Amino acid sequence: MKRKDFLLSAIPAAAILPEVINGYSVKAMSSASPLVQALLRGTTLTDHVLVIIQLSGGNDGLNMVIPVADYSNYYNARTNIAIPENRVLPIGVSGTGIHPSMTGLQTLFNEGKAKVIQAVGYPQPNFSHFRATDIWMSGSNSNQEVYSGWAGRYLNYEYPNFPTGYPNTDMPDPLAIQIGSTTTLTTQGTSVNMGMSITNPTNFYNLVNGTTDPVPDTPAGKELKFIRQVNQQTQKYSTVIKAAANAVTQQVTYPSNNSLGDQLKIVARLVKGGLKTRVYLVSFGGFDNHSVQVNTDTTTGTHATLLQRVSDAIKAFQDDLKFLGVEDRVVGMTYSEFGRRIKSNSSTGTDHGAAAPMFVFGSKVEAGMLGVNPTIPVNATVNDNVPMQYDFRSVYSTLLEKWFCLERSVVDSLFPPNINAQLQSLPLIKAGACSGVTAPPPVPTEVLITNSPNPFSGSTEIKFTTAGGHTFIQIIDTLGRVIKTLVDTDYTAGTYKISFVADGLANGIYYARFQNGVTQQVRAMMKVR
Repeated sequence: MKRKDFLLSAIPAAAILPEVINGYSVKAMSSASPLVQALLRGTTLTDHVLVIIQLSGGNDGLNMVIPVADYSNYYNARTNIAIPENRVLPIGVSGTGIHPSMTGLQTLFNEGKAKVIQAVGYPQPNFSHFRATDIWMSGSNSNQEVYSGWAGRYLNYEYPNFPTGYPNTDMPDPLAIQIGSTTTLTTQGTSVNMGMSITNPTNFYNLVNGTTDPVPDTPAGKELKFIRQVNQQTQKYSTVIKAAANAVTQQVTYPSNNSLGDQLKIVARLVKGGLKTRVYLVSFGGFDNHSVQVNTDTTTGTHATLLQRVSDAIKAFQDDLKFLGVEDRVVGMTYSEFGRRIKSNSSTGTDHGAAAPMFVFGSKVEAGMLGVNPTIPVNATVNDNVPMQYDFRSVYSTLLEKWFCLERSVVDSLFPPNINAQLQSLPLIKAGACSGVTAPPPVPTEVLITNSPNPFSGSTEIKFTTAGGHTFIQIIDTLGRVIKTLVDTDYTAGTYKISFVADGLANGIYYARFQNGVTQQVRAMMKVR
């Protein structure tokens, strides 16, 4: 498409959408986002929907998912913000619970509709909000710039040549919809954004009700009213969005004073209303809690309020999907651009960290917990981070394969080539969600990686047991940086040994991260003089 033609077609859409959805203005999003491009393409037959919830600011995962089995080390690391052990909510997983404000999410765990993925991150973590967010949205490595999103690449695969020829008979609806004030990189395709954004929920209801926001009684106000009317007449997607919204006349009650709930309510309405949109993105901020994260009662305070609103909104959304008869079509996930440090600071807060837990939820989710409680040193320092267990791109690729039903070779093509061999197919979605997809084997509970001696000085021998196939071992420091890749090759099944020479490394804790297919384990090692 010529640049002139693209601008002519895009400007009216961008101009009208900002006033479409209930206080969240809507504007056209560039289709260059890899994930959005991949998710919106109609090549794969599926009516599945993915809802992505961004928790902006860097969520404190250790106070959200509490390692009860290692409570003494957890408490010693953050005595001024730790959640009392007797207040932690059980979720049916031995030795692990969630924040006491998250009763709604606890109910979903009890109903078998929620899963926590422990210690999700990536090598060489970046602690800048902006850069870390770009990495999560693009699915890139931390040392490379990628200008498309993981969902945008998916939608671009499913719906090639967008926006030329869209909407059409096969796909009359938006490929992706974001509710929030900022257009996301997540749905950016290789050339344009594959979705549209709704920045104000009030405008959604204005569209549904055929009204517009009041304008001032001035010559400029009259011009503004005229522009809005023209925009509403020319918006390609406004008719189908309005029809979908008007098809739903009753929903469950959502929590008040909860902007995330307001956004998810719109998503449920549009899904039930019949939109073929595959990806919805919503956001909820405020998680950059460097100070006063808690009150004197550590179960209350800023972080507790945020977690309660997230939990209540997700629970209402899931109840609404069930009430509307569409819950089997929808899976949701949460993420934040990074976690927080293990040790709290003196301002009753937490500082930027590395890996953190993610939630996936829905009636088709394989419920429970993936991974183990994070390793917490006995005497944690301000530099200690939660060691990564799962690469976030493995979560993305699993959802593309097992929820959006893509061939694995196609999934691999949507991510940087140098990480494809490291992507895992995780047990997140129940068997049968896609025809021919079977559940992965259970994660073994035996110890698969050890080292001796431990503690060690100059070197230590690492022993590992692989089931065969590609095997990967990284040495990571407490800041999440990859010090060395010891193993990155295919093995036949068996037990092997390899030496790790630590000359030149400072004394302290290091982690050996083992990955073999769906399985990974993390071994804490201590280097001494």
